[in-house]
Amino acid sequence: MVIYTVTTHTGKTLLSGTTSLIYIQLRGSEAKSEEKNLNPLKGFLPGSERTFKINCKASLGELISVKLYSKPFMGLLYNQWFCDKILVNTPEGDEILFPCYCWLDCNEKLILRPAKASLVFQDTNLIAQRQRMRQLEEQQKLFRWRVYVEGTPQVIDYETPFALPAEVRFSFTKESDFFSSAAKQLAALKLTGLADSRKSWESLSQLGVIICENRGKTIEYVQEHWDEDEFFGYQFLNGLNPMMIQCCSKLPENFPVTDDMVKDSLRGSSLEQEMKKGNIFLSDYKMLDGLVGNVVSGRQQYLTAPLVLLYCNPHGIMLPIAIQLKQEPSKENPIFLPTDSKADWKLAKIFVRNAEFGVHEVDFHLLRTHLLAEVFTMATLRNLPSPHPLYKLLFPHIRYTLQINIMARNRLISEDGAITLYAGVGGESLVKLLKRATASLTYSALCLPENISERGLESVPHFYYRDDGMKLWNIINKFVAAFLSHYYQSDAYVQKDTELQRWISEIFTSGFLGRDGSGIPSSLQTVTELVKFVTMVIFTASAQHASVNNGQFEFGGWMPNYPTALRNPPPKVKGQTTEDSILETLPDVGTTVNGMAVLRLLSKDSADHADRWRETDGRKIGHASRQTHLCSSRDA
Repeated sequence: MVIYTVTTHTGKTLLSGTTSLIYIQLRGSEAKSEEKNLNPLKGFLPGSERTFKINCKASLGELISVKLYSKPFMGLLYNQWFCDKILVNTPEGDEILFPCYCWLDCNEKLILRPAKASLVFQDTNLIAQRQRMRQLEEQQKLFRWRVYVEGTPQVIDYETPFALPAEVRFSFTKESDFFSSAAKQLAALKLTGLADSRKSWESLSQLGVIICENRGKTIEYVQEHWDEDEFFGYQFLNGLNPMMIQCCSKLPENFPVTDDMVKDSLRGSSLEQEMKKGNIFLSDYKMLDGLVGNVVSGRQQYLTAPLVLLYCNPHGIMLPIAIQLKQEPSKENPIFLPTDSKADWKLAKIFVRNAEFGVHEVDFHLLRTHLLAEVFTMATLRNLPSPHPLYKLLFPHIRYTLQINIMARNRLISEDGAITLYAGVGGESLVKLLKRATASLTYSALCLPENISERGLESVPHFYYRDDGMKLWNIINKFVAAFLSHYYQSDAYVQKDTELQRWISEIFTSGFLGRDGSGIPSSLQTVTELVKFVTMVIFTASAQHASVNNGQFEFGGWMPNYPTALRNPPPKVKGQTTEDSILETLPDVGTTVNGMAVLRLLSKDSADHADRWRETDGRKIGHASRQTHLCSSRDA
């Protein structure tokens, strides 16, 4: 008779414990133990550690797995159990860790492998090999691809997050916090009687009433400075979407800005001279060209595809010097200038900020972080078993991706979702924009060092997204290189890892639709290639998502700085814009209120964010730094 000592560790979060019956079975290379009921008299409390003895007739050999199984108490009472880990002390004196860190639902089983990672060709035991293959077969049945929209990344084939396996669903605290926050926001807005109003704002000062207790230093700064050229230019570098601006060495043919137009902005210099110095920049929203605005509350909304020319002055301040609201130049598409009337210039910048909303939310937020993270998640769960080192590295970064994305599709971009109801770029225009963004997406655009270089932004001053982002990219890259080089000791290891090759192949075909022009590899041949790609995956799912998500309410809570929709078409001539016509163009009261509620909800930290890797302090560095610089930028 030999004795195995098993110690269970229950999670510490609310409702992690269970009163369900938990059974365990040890599997070794020589034999397996009998199933043992671990809680015949009492359940598992949150944060508890419990120790059990498992008697076996003889040694089980090398421990290969632990099976956990849950049944309802007395056949009636059941609830989920969050198991952190299982420790097994063998008769030979070894202590073996079996990490879990996921929920076990009723009548569900979990097969846990030892913490020690292994590549597929290193798992030589036949039982271990069969378990590895069986796990992937089961995962591929659970996590199935489906086409969301032709020409866009594929998604998981679940209509509701509640159908997801427990291991990738929100914790109870996170889920309850999310829904209570949403309810709290909307209830507060309903109480004010504004959420259903179709009236125009009588003045911009009226907007202060819907900020309420959510007011902070950043949003106060935005409210005070939103219509100033300096802050308008600052946001191209350090706002919600620092991804559009690029150095301009030659004006586009469809943007006929002359030296005479911008002579006051350039203080006697010329466009050619300043372009040679690297001081002229461009943001081109051509991706929006030809899209028809959504219908919001029965009223047609209008989209534009602006071109914005910017000048980095001798003080290092980025300033707008010309705006054209449509792609094709004409008499009815004037180029707006800072020397125009204050109302004309303000309205032109409002149309640019509305274009920012569309491109930022659909391309740089939805596609490049959420949908790509879903692709990485699906490929990982379908092709990498739990013993694989890359699975262990990636899982904390992708764990909640599937649930949040399903919720977004159901609540934000569905036919009755918030974006469809309250955004000018919702509905058909959103689908078309998403297709265009997917077709133009490249690997280099997702790799920060290459992206910065391609846009010619290596030396532009006060670019805190670049400065903070590069620090985080390099930190992630250094860690990933050290981690993966431990397991992949040569390029040959990469080449013969069949699980890894299926992983990258699915990302290429299901995420990037097999487009060779995307630059995404369809296979990996070297450790260097692998390290770069995994760095991109983690950066995309963590730091990049934070940079385009966490400040949505702070930068967009003051609606004129980030209008979700515009009710009038762009002006065809100069000199006719008034403050009243600006108010008539901005979203109505109800659209404003509901749009801001969504931004507030998406920006809010969840109650359990300290426990989630996607909310690490490191990921916050960039956004916090940019807030600090924002409040002092006027002194730059």
